[in-house]
Amino acid sequence: MASLREMRMRIKSVRNIAQVTRALETVSASKVRKATQAVQATRPYAEKAWQVLLHLVNQPGGHRLHPLLFERQTIQKSLVLMISSDRGLAGSYNVNIVRYCLLQSAALTNPVYVTVGRKGRDMLLRRGKNILAEFSNLPSPPSFMDVSAIGRLVVEDFLEGIVDEVYLAYTDFRNMMLQVPVFQKLLPLEVIVSPEDAQGYNAVPEASHAVFFYEPDQITVLNQTVPRFTALQIYKAILSSQASEHAARMVAMRNATDNAQELITHLQLEYNKARQQAITSDMLDIVGGAEALAAVMGL
Repeated sequence: MASLREMRMRIKSVRNIAQVTRALETVSASKVRKATQAVQATRPYAEKAWQVLLHLVNQPGGHRLHPLLFERQTIQKSLVLMISSDRGLAGSYNVNIVRYCLLQSAALTNPVYVTVGRKGRDMLLRRGKNILAEFSNLPSPPSFMDVSAIGRLVVEDFLEGIVDEVYLAYTDFRNMMLQVPVFQKLLPLEVIVSPEDAQGYNAVPEASHAVFFYEPDQITVLNQTVPRFTALQIYKAILSSQASEHAARMVAMRNATDNAQELITHLQLEYNKARQQAITSDMLDIVGGAEALAAVMGL
């Protein structure tokens, strides 16, 4: 049985851990709010850009106005952009997205990977996957400029024919208790008229029939809009993944704090029992010594 000193040290150690996990929970709660606010800030531009794309693509021959919209007949290599976290202590967040990504990419042709986050990169390396590039140490939340290099990489690889399609794997933040892995096609960009299928944007169907005049011309507008819209999708996915990461870490740290408190209660009870036994043993020794002394004095 552990000594009283060892039990006191263990109780102190668990209390220190509980303080750390409580602090991490508070920090994660603050970061979740910042990430969700950043996601909401992208919606006005994304919705307007989506409406412009709807109108242009639904013109005669619209899908051939830009190479990022053109579906290739033969798929020789696929690229998967997977977003995970740089740090752990987030429960099953990283394991879930890596497992879901590998499950979905199993049906792709010769998949290669671009990873955002060290945890996902390390898991893919351990499984022997071909990683084309990796990005890590992004700020939380990042600015659009912080992730623009990722968008340029996947767009250039697609345009140069290095890959024939691009998929995006990330964790969609629904609420503080629900984060859902998502695997969606990023390139070629699929412009869908139906508003409920339009990747979450509130596109107005009537906008595709309205009369617009574009300056300087439609192709120039598409050349600017389509790559930026692709990069914006990646940016939103990273923000949503970071919000999911912080929410998962907040829940994990809350559970760790609760478990630490339960362990402290159990250890304190065991400590009190051991201390009471030690006191009782000392009292019995004193009584036994007194009786022995009285017996000797009586002789």
